[in-house]
Amino acid sequence: MRIPSGVSGFDDLIQGGFLPHRLYVLSGPPGSGKTTFTAQFIAEGLRNGETCMYITMHETEDELVNDMSSFNFGFETLTNSDTFRYINLVSPKGKHLLNQFSQGGSSNVQSLTDKIVAFVNSRQVDRLVIDSTMLLRLFFSNGEEEMTRFLTALKQGEATTLLISEMTDPSSYADEHFLAHGVIFFHNYLEATGMTRGIQVIKMRGTNIDCDIRSLKFTDNGLIVDPRSKVDL
Repeated sequence: MRIPSGVSGFDDLIQGGFLPHRLYVLSGPPGSGKTTFTAQFIAEGLRNGETCMYITMHETEDELVNDMSSFNFGFETLTNSDTFRYINLVSPKGKHLLNQFSQGGSSNVQSLTDKIVAFVNSRQVDRLVIDSTMLLRLFFSNGEEEMTRFLTALKQGEATTLLISEMTDPSSYADEHFLAHGVIFFHNYLEATGMTRGIQVIKMRGTNIDCDIRSLKFTDNGLIVDPRSKVDL
């Protein structure tokens, strides 16, 4: 069984889609398409009747919906479904929801991993997006140790998870790249003729992948990958 990404052309690079119940990291510089990719991933799940959750720390649901409403893949309509839950960890509502899952009533930062994982598991989430590792690290009191614990817990869950990781140097790897089942890089380069964009599957366990950088474009229908077009950056 493969999980369709919802991004036209991308699944051709990974044998038809993501393997379920696994953790995948999306890395790249700002503006390279990571958030749009995850929105299409969520929209595809909702379209198929799956339970989906989007966890963030830096924008409201209205902001994300408004940003995605400029595309034609139906995000603003699909996210009205009862099978979609949006959680902003820094909002009063988000904090209240997670505190319901505190072990022994603990409210310290150390318990954030347990709270998030318990909440996701309680909702039997099929598709999960977390945005982003950069902001998560600000919540963790002991840095990389807690991040490793968090990623390990996500890998053991039932959801198919996309984790956004801000990254500007493709040669600089973080813990999430080593621990994840799959890693996808987004590239964008400003040239005299305009912006050149690409997408590259670096790692995908259990899957024969195409590691070349392939053409990625923003269109009215969202991101589109051309699996036949190799990009030389």
